[in-house]
Amino acid sequence: MTEPNQVLPVPPVNLPATLGELRAAGHRHRTVKQELRDNLLARMHTGEDRFPGIVGYDDTVLPEVERALLAGHDMVLLGERGQGKTRLIRSLAALLDEWTPVIAGSVLNEHPMRPLTPASRALAESAGDDLPVAWLHRSLRYGEKLATPDTSVGDLIGDVDPIRIAQGRTLGDPETIHFGLVPRTNRGIFAINELPDLAERIQVALLNVLEERDIQIRGYQLRLPLDLFLVASANPEDYTNRGRIITPLRDRFGAEVHTHYPLELELELALIRQEADPVGEVPEHVLEVLARFARAVRESPSVDQRSGVSARFAIAAAETVGAAALRRSGLLAAGSEPASEAPVARIGDAVSVTSTLRGKVEFESGEEGREIELLAHLLRTATADTFRARLAGLDLSGFTALVDDERVVETGELVSSAELLRQVGTVPGLAKALDRLGLGDAPTPEQAAAGVEFVLEGLHLTRRLGKDVTDSGRTVYGSRG
Repeated sequence: MTEPNQVLPVPPVNLPATLGELRAAGHRHRTVKQELRDNLLARMHTGEDRFPGIVGYDDTVLPEVERALLAGHDMVLLGERGQGKTRLIRSLAALLDEWTPVIAGSVLNEHPMRPLTPASRALAESAGDDLPVAWLHRSLRYGEKLATPDTSVGDLIGDVDPIRIAQGRTLGDPETIHFGLVPRTNRGIFAINELPDLAERIQVALLNVLEERDIQIRGYQLRLPLDLFLVASANPEDYTNRGRIITPLRDRFGAEVHTHYPLELELELALIRQEADPVGEVPEHVLEVLARFARAVRESPSVDQRSGVSARFAIAAAETVGAAALRRSGLLAAGSEPASEAPVARIGDAVSVTSTLRGKVEFESGEEGREIELLAHLLRTATADTFRARLAGLDLSGFTALVDDERVVETGELVSSAELLRQVGTVPGLAKALDRLGLGDAPTPEQAAAGVEFVLEGLHLTRRLGKDVTDSGRTVYGSRG
């Protein structure tokens, strides 16, 4: 599937231009499933990454997908929202040959050695070895349709074109048919997203495509042995009440692969690093808090477990805290600060995600009105867990000493790094703490401030410091007395 405004690739000039040249070059016809099998095996032999960009599925989902491809089975991916089903499906197109020959001008991408339609067969018979050959890039051999209730059989399979009939063709003429998305993806991969949303009577139209590999349109008995790989995605049927995959159609898929969310914290972090595009720097310890937060929300009994919590939740959270850092930088630059503040996210910036991302979570019915409170509690838990994991066993008495004798340390959304570091001064153990947080030996003032604020928040959450939030939005850390 090509991106909008993408420049289409141009085939190399030395490729055969006629059927005769194609045969002379030793080209042999292979089905799409044979292509996928051969190219997958080739990547296995060379050790090349078979599914670039797919995180967390190496030992679970991908082996099942590979077995389905090697067996030549159409497949359906079942899983909750935000588990990368569409990303995985789209990555399959990379296993196709980069260029494949087609009959020039063919609507159905027919192979020059295997013409399908009556018109193409007649052209191949009359032209012989002079049959013109065009070359199709693999990016144009992937088709996708989001199943919606208004999708029709004509959209997927095809329908009679009234304009062609008005031009004088007879109703029984196959040339009056306007083919739908599925046949137009012949010799490629066709994906149907959210298959249960497709009306059951429309799903019936796919039965012949999956089993007999032919199509029927409004009484036209066309025997078109389509060559394609069909793959679909769906949420588990016990979650969605919008529809279901009819049993005969489900039976025709050769493989049913269940996807899942990242099983380990490191995989969750790797996914955030790969997918998030924050406008400000988000330190590693803040990313870890957000990853733990997403996992805690996903496992919370207050959240509807059937709906799941999308991986996009943590990705959006990382981008939100990056935006909060950029906002602080912009506001401080407009004030009396002598130098500009680089946008580096702090743990206090994460508070904003509890309100902006609550729409991504479906709570149990008994939790209505408590959504932000529940998310805030889980965020505090994730912060405390990260604090213990990163700084366990480290002497942090230098930080608790900062608030002796009724002294306080103020931070907050609009407190600059320079101001925060001036309040802290020289703290024993600061360098070790920053190193444990992954901020390096020579952190910038903004990174150091992010580290200091995290330590102060962690000490508060482990009941070693007090905390108060002023009306102006500043956070004040002091003694617990």
